[in-house]
Amino acid sequence: MATILTESDAFTVDAANGLWLAAADAARVTGWAIKPEGMCRDDQCVSLPSTAVGAGRVDVEAFWRRLGNPVLYSDDHGTWVLGAGAEKRNAALAGLMAPDFTLPDLSGTPHTLSDLRGKKVLLVTWASW
Repeated sequence: MATILTESDAFTVDAANGLWLAAADAARVTGWAIKPEGMCRDDQCVSLPSTAVGAGRVDVEAFWRRLGNPVLYSDDHGTWVLGAGAEKRNAALAGLMAPDFTLPDLSGTPHTLSDLRGKKVLLVTWASW
């Protein structure tokens, strides 16, 4: 048995030889269903090589990487993480705005983040822990 963590939930599934899952488990975990044309969600299908499908099972690791998404796993392959791809993460970050704050520079002059709006800002942070 393996635990798979996604953005939406955690799933416990019967995984074999890495992340080979039964078609029903693959659909439940990823939201994509296996069809003759590949893994499909709504009208979108992603073809899979013949080496990623067989005996009613799908290599979810290969499929997830084919989507351009990161896959992480524990040393014993008991826990897997199917991460969001860079495009999705960037889209989520694009609309975010940092909270306004004021901090002094090394000479004690205060600087407020909102005063720098429209300019490129590099914030470098450090923590002792």
